[in-house]
Amino acid sequence: MLFNLRTLLNKAALRNGHNFVVRNFRCGQPLQNKVQLKGRDLLTLKDFTGEEIKYMLWLSADLKLRIKQKGEYLPLLQGKSLGMIFEKRSTRTRLSTETGFALLGGHPCFLTTQDIHLGVNESLTDTARVLSSMTDAVLARVYKQSDLDILAKEASIPIINGLSDLYHPIQILADYLTLQEHYGSLKGLTLSWIGDGNNILHSIMMSAAKFGMHLQAATPKGYEPDPSVTKLAEQYAKENGTKMSLTHDPLEAARGGNVLITDTWISMGQEEEKKKRLQAFQGYQVTMKTAKVAASDWTFLHCLPRKPEEVDDEVFYSPRSLVFPEAENRKWTIM
Repeated sequence: MLFNLRTLLNKAALRNGHNFVVRNFRCGQPLQNKVQLKGRDLLTLKDFTGEEIKYMLWLSADLKLRIKQKGEYLPLLQGKSLGMIFEKRSTRTRLSTETGFALLGGHPCFLTTQDIHLGVNESLTDTARVLSSMTDAVLARVYKQSDLDILAKEASIPIINGLSDLYHPIQILADYLTLQEHYGSLKGLTLSWIGDGNNILHSIMMSAAKFGMHLQAATPKGYEPDPSVTKLAEQYAKENGTKMSLTHDPLEAARGGNVLITDTWISMGQEEEKKKRLQAFQGYQVTMKTAKVAASDWTFLHCLPRKPEEVDDEVFYSPRSLVFPEAENRKWTIM
């Protein structure tokens, strides 16, 4: 749900017409005439153009500047309510959504599996219609992407994907805002993914090329990204003149990369696979050895929570690590 905001004056030269540096608060002009997002679902970044995603990031940066830096009070969601369905627990998604929605004057309503059983005690269709009559939008963190698709089809209000088995779009928006703050522009960056072919990687694959970013991803055999996602990502790369490569060699994926990215190897619901996964991911820990083959300006991202086997302390707590600004930016992008 987007609202018209005052245009932030741009006093600095831009490296890219629609990109900005939040660190110095250099902002491009908003694309309000071209972009219409009000009332739309956010199920996957596949459904959005590069200009539309850039506008989301511009708006996130504007809110961060005006609220955090300038201390403005912007009750843009006063009188609005948000249904929050959480089949999976989350620190950052819950905190960022509840505090962000409240900061904008709205009322978030948290619903756990004890409050709502999607498709069990009540059909997804009936749930969607009830929520549509009582709230203004729904953020759902679920196990199955198909449940989100049904909610979106049956609801008359926007449905936002807070995480599913296939995509995690709100996390990637926070990642991109963080990288724009650090590098000044996303165009030309090489993202090096080292880990599972999961929902985070899928969301990167659905959006990176739209910003002119290259992607090098390494996953263990048997843990590659979804073939249908890969096919579409290859199409995006071709259309945007970027490079995308998939490999099983972590060092190959890291070579020349500006951003080293990994994620948990064992997501919620995969606990029974722990032993098998730990064995399959041997050699995938991100260390300074990994960083040695990366670009000289390398940084590190991890959406958290982090386990030491995924990335060692030397990288995770290094000055190159952007994980905590990345976590904070979950709030500004979800807002």
